[in-house]
Amino acid sequence: MRDAYHEELDSLSDRLVEMTRLVRSAMARAVTALLDADLRLSEEVISGDEHVNKIDADIEETVFDLMARQQPVAGDLRTLITALRMSGDLERMGDLAVHIAKTARRRHPESAVPPELQATVLEMGQIAERMIAKTGSVIASQDVEMGLELDADDDQMDRLHRRLFDVMLSPKWKHGVEPAVDISLAGRYFERFADHAVHVAENVVYLVTGQRAEEIGELA
Repeated sequence: MRDAYHEELDSLSDRLVEMTRLVRSAMARAVTALLDADLRLSEEVISGDEHVNKIDADIEETVFDLMARQQPVAGDLRTLITALRMSGDLERMGDLAVHIAKTARRRHPESAVPPELQATVLEMGQIAERMIAKTGSVIASQDVEMGLELDADDDQMDRLHRRLFDVMLSPKWKHGVEPAVDISLAGRYFERFADHAVHVAENVVYLVTGQRAEEIGELA
């Protein structure tokens, strides 16, 4: 019985890593759809989110079932609680990719991103992909040092987010209100995506060390 129990605990990590793979794919396709006005990719991202939602629901069901049957304590309880938190963050990251895809769909057949912002949005998408890839590696390896590195990626995303507004608020902006609203929303989606990736990594740090990431930073 205990072996089966620990196999179920281990399976939580596998399912979380699978969520990161699905979310990374969704974000990559959403960014391409946004930049290239690709309606097919937009629809794929939107419909594919059901798979991420299902894994999230399965993880939640498993966690509650194990808590009821096994009454875990100490490290096992921490594993269950952090798995639940990480699953929620990853599910919301999938939703954010969907929001980006819906922005692309709404502006089709035109691109939602004016030419002067294409490079910035592309870079934001690349950072988002890199962060979710690192997140999957952190979950699989429980590498605390790598988990703490995501803060630097988040800072870079924040800088690019500010750059979007610098361009849109410039007197040279000639695209009107609607494109500015779309870009503002997309920038916010990227920023929130990065924040959730950091949250996931922080939960891994807590799982391994029993300390919050900021506490480790203060001791460093």
